[in-house]
Amino acid sequence: MTGRLAIAAICVAQAASAEPRFVDDRAGLPHPHSYIGGWEHFVGGGAAVFDCNADARPDLFVAGGEGPASLFVNRSEQGRAISFDAGSVETLTRVTGAYPLDMDSDGQMDLAILRVGDNRLWRGLGGCRFVDATGDWGLPSDDRWTTAFTATWEPGKDWPSLFFGNYVDRSDPDGPFEACDSHVYLRPDGQKYGDIETIQPGYCTLSALISDWQRTGKPELRLSNDRHYYVRGGYEQMLDLQTLTERQDWPHVSLWGMGIASRDITGDGLPEVMMTSMGDQLLQINTGEGFRNADYALGTYAQRPYFGDDGRPSTGWHVEFGDVDNDGLTDIFIAKGNVDQMPSNAIHDPNNLLMQSATGRFTEFGQQAGIATTDRSRGAALTDLNGDGLLDLVVVNRRAPLEIWRNVTSETGNWAAIEPIQPATNPSAVGAWVEVRAGDRVQAQEVTVGGGHAGGTAGPLHFGLGSVLAAEARVIWPDGTIGPWEPLTLNARNTLRRASN
Repeated sequence: MTGRLAIAAICVAQAASAEPRFVDDRAGLPHPHSYIGGWEHFVGGGAAVFDCNADARPDLFVAGGEGPASLFVNRSEQGRAISFDAGSVETLTRVTGAYPLDMDSDGQMDLAILRVGDNRLWRGLGGCRFVDATGDWGLPSDDRWTTAFTATWEPGKDWPSLFFGNYVDRSDPDGPFEACDSHVYLRPDGQKYGDIETIQPGYCTLSALISDWQRTGKPELRLSNDRHYYVRGGYEQMLDLQTLTERQDWPHVSLWGMGIASRDITGDGLPEVMMTSMGDQLLQINTGEGFRNADYALGTYAQRPYFGDDGRPSTGWHVEFGDVDNDGLTDIFIAKGNVDQMPSNAIHDPNNLLMQSATGRFTEFGQQAGIATTDRSRGAALTDLNGDGLLDLVVVNRRAPLEIWRNVTSETGNWAAIEPIQPATNPSAVGAWVEVRAGDRVQAQEVTVGGGHAGGTAGPLHFGLGSVLAAEARVIWPDGTIGPWEPLTLNARNTLRRASN
C-alpha cells in the first residue's frame, strides 16, 4: 500500500465500524426478469438506472437479451422495502445493455440502447414515457453486436459525442476467434449525427469510459477488451478524443477485459481504475504520470471464489465503486459469473463486496452481507433505491432472475447526495468534477456516462462522510470553471446549480 493511500484512509473521520448487511427485496418486482439467449448474449446484460418520472427515486431499464427488455418504475417509500411497478415501453428484444443521458438537454433522461442488431436512441418524454428518436437523431442503422458505450460533450457542441463499441463481427466467416469488429464514434452535426468515424482495429471491447483521467481538461477514451476473442495482439486501449488515435506512451496490458470503473480512492483527486476479467480483477493506481498495478496485498484482485470448493479462476463483469456503509471509505462491488460452461473458470462464482478499511486495504464481505449469490451475474448497480441514504444493489443475471438487494447496514455514517446542474446544454454536467471537503480531507467524483458492464447510472453522486458533522462541496464544471464552496445539508440530497452567465 502506498504511503499516500494509507494517509488518506487514516484521515477519515469514521463512524463506528459497521458490517454490511443486505436483504433480498426481489419480491418487490412486478414480474421476474432474466437476461437470456444463446452465444450472442453470453456477454452484456446491463441495467440503466435513472429517474424517469422526477420523483427522486431511481427507475430501472434492464436488458433482456433474446427476451424483452423491462422498465421497472420505482414506488419505494423512504427507508421501506423496495418495490416497483411495471413500466410501459415498446417491446424490444436483443438488447445487451443501456445507458441514460440527457442527449437533447431538455431535462428528461434519454436512453442509448445497445443491441445485437441496430442500436436505438429513445427520447425521454417524462412520466417514464419514451419515443424512438433513432431516425430523427440520425443514428446510423446497422446489424452489429454492440457491447460498450460511453459519451461526453465536446467543447462547443450542444449534443454529446457517442461511442458504440462492438464485439465479434458476426459476418466474418472465419470467426468468431480473431474476428473482432471495429467501433463507431459519432460527433454531432447540429442536433443530429454526421459522418461515422471508425475506430480500428477493434479488440472485442466489452466496456468503455471517457474520463479526464489526469484532470487536465483533456478527456480520453479508455477501452477494456476481451482477450478471449482477439487471442493475441490486443490490449487495453487509451485514445485521444480529437484524433481517435492511441496514446503511444500507454503501457500495453492484455487481459480478458469485461468491465471498467473509475474513482479516486487515494485522496489525491485523481481517479483510480478498476478492470474486471476472467482471472484477476485489476486495480490500477493513478500516479499522476500514469497508472501502476495495485499491490496484491491491497485485497482487490478477487481472482478466485471465496467460498465453496471451486478453486478455478473467477470471471468478473460489472464493477462499481461506492461507499456501502457511509464511513467515508470507498468500497467495491464486482458481479461474477461463468460465461456459460467454460471449464477453465469457476462455475459457482459468488459476487464480491470488497469493503475498504481505515488501513486502505479491502476485505471480502459478500457472504456476511448476504449478497454472495452464484448465478451467472452480468450487469449491476449500486444506487439508493428507497431514499434512506444507503446504497442498495441491483444485479442482472444470465438465465436467472434479477436481484434487488436492500441495504440494511446498521451504525452507518453520515452522507450527502449531490447533483450538479447547469443551464442549457448538458444540464447533468457530464464531465464535471464534484469535490466534497470535510476537515482536511477532500473526496472527488467525476460525472461520466459509460463504464461498468453494459449499463450505468445517472443521478446524484453519493458521498459517505463518516462521523463528520459539517461538509461543503464545489463543482469544477466541464469547461473548467471552478464553482464556489457551498455548505452541504448532511443526510440529504443537495443540488448545486451553476450560475447563469
